[in-house]
Amino acid sequence: MLRRLFMRRATVTACEQAAERFHLVTLESPDFRDVEWTPGDKLQIALGSAFVARTYTPIKWDSGAGRTRILAYDHGSGPGSDWARALRPGDVCDVFGPRASLDVSWVPDPVFVLGDETSFGLALAMGRQTWAATVEFVFEIEPLVDSRRVLGALDFGNWRALEKRPDDTHLAEIETRLPALAQSGATFVLTGKSTTIQRVRKALKGLDVPSARLMTKAYWAPGKAGLD
Repeated sequence: MLRRLFMRRATVTACEQAAERFHLVTLESPDFRDVEWTPGDKLQIALGSAFVARTYTPIKWDSGAGRTRILAYDHGSGPGSDWARALRPGDVCDVFGPRASLDVSWVPDPVFVLGDETSFGLALAMGRQTWAATVEFVFEIEPLVDSRRVLGALDFGNWRALEKRPDDTHLAEIETRLPALAQSGATFVLTGKSTTIQRVRKALKGLDVPSARLMTKAYWAPGKAGLD
């Protein structure tokens, strides 16, 4: 009943492995037509039940054709990863949204975006905006994950990699750049890992960066699953 009331039925029309651990999924539904979508909105997909869902950021939305695309990251275990690996064209799923999450349809430039593999959908949506050339994207990534391949396949070249270290010492490189960025009047968009966001946000607060120039969205947290 919950599905019938609140969710849209969508069909998987394409599912490509863009790179190891990354699945580019195209969803279509008559209910997607004439839907208002803002870059940064979220789409929740039910996995077996309305109470087990995972959240994705659409890369783009074609309301005329009733079509959207998402990039699913397979981190190795859990309902979301299992769903992405098993997808085949013709499969159906129930989705909720799109709903507001992080409105990046327009951000005052210059813009500094910090994220990780779970932030690629947002970055790709931002990369389609007219002001994307003013955005600096930095991603903390796993050394063994083929992030360069997937972003290259999607024609996203304006980014820099920061390889994750277990003790998070790689974040010191970012912190050394924050004072100059703050002084330039940059807007900061922090997404991905919750603890990274907390650390960088604390540093920006210490630099007196006003809240109007700070946007945050945690897509996952160590030890937790299914963040919205």
